[in-house]
Amino acid sequence: MALPFPDISPDAFEIPILDWPVRWYALAYIAGLLAGWRIVVALMRRPKLWGKRAPMDPAAVEDLLTWVILGVILGGRLGFVLFYDPATYLADPLAIFRVWEGGMSFHGGFAGVVVAGLVFCWRRGIAPLAVGDAFALVAPIGLFLGRIANFIKPELWGRPTDMPWGVIFPVEAAQICNGWAGQVDYACARHPSQLYEAGLEGLVLGAVLWALFARGALRRPGLLMGVFLIGYGLARAFVELFRQPDAQFASAANPMGYAYFLGDIGITMGQLLSAPMIAMGLILVLYARMRGPR
Repeated sequence: MALPFPDISPDAFEIPILDWPVRWYALAYIAGLLAGWRIVVALMRRPKLWGKRAPMDPAAVEDLLTWVILGVILGGRLGFVLFYDPATYLADPLAIFRVWEGGMSFHGGFAGVVVAGLVFCWRRGIAPLAVGDAFALVAPIGLFLGRIANFIKPELWGRPTDMPWGVIFPVEAAQICNGWAGQVDYACARHPSQLYEAGLEGLVLGAVLWALFARGALRRPGLLMGVFLIGYGLARAFVELFRQPDAQFASAANPMGYAYFLGDIGITMGQLLSAPMIAMGLILVLYARMRGPR
C-alpha cells in the first residue's frame, strides 16, 4: 500500500504578460528570507532581550539581508559543485552558472551565510555571535518551507519503502526500484524524506529554539547558534538513513550511496558534512554556558 503523490503543480502561478512560471521553490526562498528579516528586525528593536542593548541597529538588518542572500546563493551553488559533483563541473565549468538546472547544497549555503555574516559584522564592528543567534532563531522557517518545496517539486525523495506512508513520486527516476527487495521497474513507493526533514529541521528544531528564546537565551551569546548547529546536524544525519543517495555516489557495489567508509561503516556526504556542524555547535553551547548570561 502506498500514497499517491498529491496533485500539486511545481508552479505556484504564471506571470501572464511574460509567460513566466513562478515556482514554489522560489517562493519558499523568498518567504523564508522575508519572514526571517522581519523577525530579526523586531528582535533588534527590543534591547531587553539581549541584556543591555541589541547587537545592531534595526535599520542595518536590511543591509545584512543582502549579504545573506549572496551567501546563500553563492555558497549553496559552490558547495554543491565542490562537495557533490566536482568532476562534472571541472569538465564543463560553465555549467556552474546554470543554476536553473538545479544543484544547491544546504551546507554550502550555510557556509556562505557564515562567511558573509562574519565579513559584515567585522566591517560594522558588530558582535557576530549575537547576530548568529538571531539568524539561528529564524532559520527553521526557511528550512521548513524549503523542504516542503522540495517535496512539491518533487526532488530529494527517499529510499524505497513498504511503509504505508510511502509516496509514489511522479518522476521516472523515482519509480525505478529494481534491485531493492526483488522489485522491478514500476511505480514504487519511497520515503517522503523531504517531509521528515521539514518536520525535524523546521518544526521540531524551531520549537526547541523558540522555547530557549522564551527563557532568555539571547542573553547567552552563541547558545542558540550552537543548539541550531547540533539540532540540524543530528536531524540531517538521521534523515540521511531514509534519503535516496545522490546518483554520483550510488552504484551496484555501493547501493546505499555512501561517500566514505570507516571500516565497515558507511557515511553519506550529508552525514559527513553535518559532523563538523555538530562539533562546532557543542563548542558554542559550552562557551555560552561557561560565559554566563549578559
